[in-house]
Amino acid sequence: MASLATTDFCDANEPLIESGDIRILPPIFQMYGKRRAFSGPIATLKVFEDNVLVREFLESKGHGRVLVVDGGGSMKCALVGGNLGQLAQINGWAGIVVNGCIRDVDEINGCDTGVRALATHPKKSKKRGVGERHIPIHIAGTEIHDGEWLYADGDGILISKTELSV
Repeated sequence: MASLATTDFCDANEPLIESGDIRILPPIFQMYGKRRAFSGPIATLKVFEDNVLVREFLESKGHGRVLVVDGGGSMKCALVGGNLGQLAQINGWAGIVVNGCIRDVDEINGCDTGVRALATHPKKSKKRGVGERHIPIHIAGTEIHDGEWLYADGDGILISKTELSV
């Protein structure tokens, strides 16, 4: 994706944006990790202040996918930290998008994985193993389905029903 920006995708696909086949997430996410631009098929996860399932996903092979975590927008704890950032890099995840917080920012910024999150928080999450995998989730009014494609760079985050090309 380094050669093609989200702005180019938007310019070349206005009818798909109008139809809802491409959705643009609101500009609420902060950018972390070494990989400033990333893309891949989406794996969805819905949790709340509990990152056990996040760890389970990132311990598996990513195969270039992007983990999109609906953490309910909680600002009370972090769902991803430096250890999970390392797992994502080791296991081939292209990126992680968290509707919630992360921590260990210096460690995450050293990982060759793209990370987007609402903010940082020093407190770790609970460890109950509660959540739902591979379900439709809603982040900032945008519906996201498992298997759709995510494209992220410095200009924003796009969700597409299919893999895009220009």
